[in-house]
Amino acid sequence: MQFGIFTVGDVTQDPTTGRTPSEAERIQAMVAIGEKAEAVGLDVFATGEHHNPPFVPSSPTTMLGYLAAKTDNLILSTATTLITTNDPVKIAEDFAMLQHLSGGRVDLMLGRGNTGPVYPWFGKDIRDGLALAVENYHLLRRLWREQRVDWEGQFRTPLNGFTATPAPLDGTPPFVWHGSIRSPEIAEQAAYYGDGFFHNNIFWNKEHTQQMVNLYRRRFEHYGHGAADQAIVGLGGQVFMAETEAEAKKFFRPYFDNAPVYGHGPSLEDFTELTPLTVGTPEQVIERTLGFADTVGDYQRQLFLMDHAGLPLSVVLEQIEILGTEVVPVLRKEFEARRPAHVPSNPPTHAGLVEAGPDAPHHLVEPARERALAEEK
Repeated sequence: MQFGIFTVGDVTQDPTTGRTPSEAERIQAMVAIGEKAEAVGLDVFATGEHHNPPFVPSSPTTMLGYLAAKTDNLILSTATTLITTNDPVKIAEDFAMLQHLSGGRVDLMLGRGNTGPVYPWFGKDIRDGLALAVENYHLLRRLWREQRVDWEGQFRTPLNGFTATPAPLDGTPPFVWHGSIRSPEIAEQAAYYGDGFFHNNIFWNKEHTQQMVNLYRRRFEHYGHGAADQAIVGLGGQVFMAETEAEAKKFFRPYFDNAPVYGHGPSLEDFTELTPLTVGTPEQVIERTLGFADTVGDYQRQLFLMDHAGLPLSVVLEQIEILGTEVVPVLRKEFEARRPAHVPSNPPTHAGLVEAGPDAPHHLVEPARERALAEEK
């Protein structure tokens, strides 16, 4: 199973000191977090994409390309890449380039984005969000799988004999996750193509998360990609740890209360009861995280948000140290002990996709449709 860090890259005032880092400091902090993730044996670093304050990661592939040069093993991903306001041509070329620079240590998570004002900045309308996600992703798959693309759709100018450059490394497109909090259409999209589904469950109760993941699993099986329990699932979550629960809550409370993502709402106690946020000891984090599989079934990737809400970099690095040395080794062992043999331990990697060969379903634009057509002949 893969474990890692995702960051939303917020520039937030430290409520205990009143100091706000500069954008330059925050960007360098994200790099340090990625390097620390590899140093303690984590598998994945994922950065969000935002184009509005108080967030800084407007160019994820620039960040990940820089990290590719400073790391050796870390899988570089996003959380998320905006499939709605980005041009699919640019996504295709940017991530193929990142594949080449990193030796294939790349996948990406696609999402619609839920900040209405961002859409018109890129000439789009949030009311078209779902339609944009569907059309743009289908084009992206073609750009990665066809040497010459002729295209005409609703939301962009036509393409005539277009070739995206560079081509994906080893002729193998990166694995794609579809991230969603509440849109069943996105779970359906992930299932249709046989891609991964990531539910960032930091805001929702376990019943909602279970409903979304189960929908994806059922539809994954419906489209012939495998049994429902073999579908590729990832989850998000946030933790803060100390030697005692009381100590963890005392330290984290002012940061929680002022967090731009979920502050100024329910109390820390209410939020930790209703959502996967865990503030306590490493043992409590282990117990709570293992419980996620009881809710959604055995899954393949767990990403933790560690640097939100103005926490000082030194504290975040200490938290990642605890995560990598005390928590994740136990989680790896326990998750694998309960996993049935037929359920994948990890999401597809570049090496695995290359080994599967050019005739594998991953290389088809629409695996379910093309499989059905082949069976009819």
